Amino acid sequence: NWNDRMKNNFVIRTGKGNGLHVADEIEARLASAKMLPSRKIPRSNMNRLLSAESLRNRLGLSVRKGKLEFIREEQATLRALERVASDLATRKVTLEDIWDTEAKLAYIDDLDREGILPTVAPKPKATPPSTSTPTYPASQKPSPPKAAAWPHLIPNVDYGVTWTAHLQRHREIWEELQFKLRLSDHPNAISVLLRVLLELSVDNYVKETPLSIVNENDNLSRKAVKVAEDMYARAMIDKKYLGVINKLQHAENLISMDTLNRYVHSPNFNVSPEHLKMLWGTLSSLVVLCLTA
Repeated sequence: NWNDRMKNNFVIRTGKGNGLHVADEIEARLASAKMLPSRKIPRSNMNRLLSAESLRNRLGLSVRKGKLEFIREEQATLRALERVASDLATRKVTLEDIWDTEAKLAYIDDLDREGILPTVAPKPKATPPSTSTPTYPASQKPSPPKAAAWPHLIPNVDYGVTWTAHLQRHREIWEELQFKLRLSDHPNAISVLLRVLLELSVDNYVKETPLSIVNENDNLSRKAVKVAEDMYARAMIDKKYLGVINKLQHAENLISMDTLNRYVHSPNFNVSPEHLKMLWGTLSSLVVLCLTA
């Protein structure tokens, strides 16, 4: 029977596989810092634990362009990784403990409560431009290529949502809006799915918090406001954004729940891709906070 290292060495020798091996990279970083545990790290378990970018981020890591990078203070990140490596190597944490996303989150949350996870790294000081840098006439400067506009509603960025099992449908809708449905071709489908995503997300917050002030007969607009008020009380959003969500109740506003409802129910209401972008720009923070509750 091959162990993890034998399998990986075979991949390296034969070239059968070119993906980043997160566990290998972590082991190498810990070895360089002389922070490896005395027992071997079960690499498959390490890879399983850190298979999602959002979980890697919480430990101070990110995979960008096929490379593992620190996104938090390096020594603090290494100390957190040392703890994880030790837990896995000593079998304090086994495969059963990190089998699914909920279990992984529970383990990472435990580390957070213990103060193990690294905090956000301070921003590096900007270096002043060198006085010896030559300058050129504006006519000689090449103009940068214009980036193509993203054709979908949700921009191609990582919003840090960890897609647990109970968010399966939310994820499917999200990915359709982010990667599949084009604003130029499917504005009606996008408008309906945006409203569905908003309602499912708000309901998720109400259920997971749980939020007892929401009544069964509350419409989406009222539920969203109550959720936002709870978020404000928990310092998750500021007063300005609370005001933005409160204004969604007013039908006369361009960005309102009434607009979303008319997208779904009105036979005469034209869907504008630009307006949909404005709606997402307004609602995205609320949706993400609801999904990560």
